[in-house]
Amino acid sequence: MTLYYLSFEQPLADIEKRIEDLKRLTNGKKGEYTLELERLRESADRLKREIYSNLTPWQKTQIARHPYRPYTLDYINLIAEDFIEVHGDRGFSDDPSIVTGYGWFEKTSVMFIGHQKGRGTRERIYRNFGQPHPEGYRKALRIMKLASKFKKPIITLIDTPGAYPGIGAEERGQGEAIARNLFEMSMLKVPIVVCIIGEGGSGGALALGVGDRILMLEHAIYSVISPEGCAAILWKKENGFTPDTSEINKAAESLKITAQDLLQLGIIDEIVDEPLGGAHRDMQTSAKNLAQAIKRNLKELLTLSPDELVNKRYERLKKIGAFEAEI
Repeated sequence: MTLYYLSFEQPLADIEKRIEDLKRLTNGKKGEYTLELERLRESADRLKREIYSNLTPWQKTQIARHPYRPYTLDYINLIAEDFIEVHGDRGFSDDPSIVTGYGWFEKTSVMFIGHQKGRGTRERIYRNFGQPHPEGYRKALRIMKLASKFKKPIITLIDTPGAYPGIGAEERGQGEAIARNLFEMSMLKVPIVVCIIGEGGSGGALALGVGDRILMLEHAIYSVISPEGCAAILWKKENGFTPDTSEINKAAESLKITAQDLLQLGIIDEIVDEPLGGAHRDMQTSAKNLAQAIKRNLKELLTLSPDELVNKRYERLKKIGAFEAEI
């Protein structure tokens, strides 16, 4: 896979290009460039650690949107066995921006549900860039109820810029479909593990986000609005609505969208480590880390009775946004 570099990674891009050039010269054999290659690799690793240990919220947003970042189907293919996709909401149509289906995870039959953005122009258009229509959420809810009926745990993978805001989606009840999912998911009597793997955008993410445990990859984001959208609302321009970079950075910082901020605020339960340089640089390691976190949390949840699951989920939801007022 050809690497795609973000703007803040440019110094790293220069070094890694030199490494690739030297590798072609040596054709994989030891020779006069061996020491130079080792020196460049050490420099690249050092620079990577430096860049990725000091990321701003806006830089994390860019990583969460990286075009080569693993998507739902990538993770399912790596952590599940015998996955069988299930289609359709049995009311209007099938929405390809949400993938659902049964599979085996660590010898346990589970239901997977997740957003799918699509890789490449043709697939992105087909998947509507990961922005679901109401039939997508209704498909997800239909499958969740099936999972509950047959007592199968549910694993959701969140990665969407938000629900699709088109006229057709609104006519078919976009808001109602999201609200219905929130209501119904809160009462499902099976374990629900939520994994935020990329973008967690607004109600489009929340419609798959009610669970017993919420895991979040290290460089994922989770927010009520995108940094650009927030900046456009707060700092409108006379010549248009396009905010500048400093305003977007300020909005990203204020929104508290990173996994580290959200863990501190009690919105999520656990941060899942990504490989150095982001999940897109080592998909297998990222999937392994996510699988270990899911397995550990699912094992704990499977010891609880259905009523305990629902009661604990309700108590967890009530704590979100709680604060102590100073008198």
